[in-house]
Amino acid sequence: MTVTSPARQAPGAAGPAGAAGGARPVRKRKASQFDGSRGFVSDQDWRNPRVSVPMKLLHWTLLALLLVVGIGPMLLLAKYAITPTQDIIRTPLAVFPHGVRWENVTEAWNDVQISRYFLNTIWLAAGSWFVQLLVATTGGFVLSVLRPAWAKIVHGLVIATLFVPSVVLLVPLYLTILNPPGVGTSLINSFFAVWLPSGASAFNVVIVTRFFDSLPREVFEAAKVDGASSFRLFWSVVLPMSKPILGVVSVFAAIASWKDFLWPMLVLKDQAKQPLSVRLPAIAQQTDLGVFLASLAISTLIPVVFFLIFQRLFLSSAGLGGAVKG
Repeated sequence: MTVTSPARQAPGAAGPAGAAGGARPVRKRKASQFDGSRGFVSDQDWRNPRVSVPMKLLHWTLLALLLVVGIGPMLLLAKYAITPTQDIIRTPLAVFPHGVRWENVTEAWNDVQISRYFLNTIWLAAGSWFVQLLVATTGGFVLSVLRPAWAKIVHGLVIATLFVPSVVLLVPLYLTILNPPGVGTSLINSFFAVWLPSGASAFNVVIVTRFFDSLPREVFEAAKVDGASSFRLFWSVVLPMSKPILGVVSVFAAIASWKDFLWPMLVLKDQAKQPLSVRLPAIAQQTDLGVFLASLAISTLIPVVFFLIFQRLFLSSAGLGGAVKG
């Protein structure tokens, strides 16, 4: 009986011998310049000077236009705030032809009583921010974390209110503030007339609920196993993990309250309690132009500073790290 010896295989060949002798080396495919996401201009075109140079010029031109449109009006308003009135009228784009008049700011703050209206605006914005944040977080917590049996029905009703125009609700809301049920006294000329209706923001409840839906449920279950109550779960677990959405709601609430005009004008009849958004149009005709523009510049200061403080929470999703280990 003749025994045939197995054929000698080259190292790395496929088959049992190859499996025993070692895995076959895999050739890596050369990365293509067209792999991944592509933009309007490919990488190959970017290396072409006839394409890259015009595109870079176009990018810088668009950036300059965005800066002019976005920051230009604010810089121009800041210049007008310290410019004499005659210079604003005669040469509005000149750079201080007759010097700087800092008295515009002091007169706007003291003589026009912008300081009082400024403080009223801060109080209204702070109260509206607190009420909106309270309603949005507690409502989102109930609908997303606790999830009672009726949560889907309430969530649908909340979304349905987004399709109701706000102008339609002015009359019934005003009648409610004029004679609130269970209170026995009118809320007209009270800050509560602005604070309480601001909490009925379905948009805030919806976005907070959607954010809470994205949080890891394992953390909630672990907290419940450890014996955490609903309030402890809300205060010690959910809120610390929700810094991004809290920053977003805070910015929306503060800016919306700061620029609101119609509702404060309707419910705050007393001029001493009116905010800047209501008083500035009223004093425009009887105030010097330079002083009035200084008042406008002061009124825009807080929203800009507020956004600069909360821009990291507004633009990023930081704050979730460390919530779940592993």
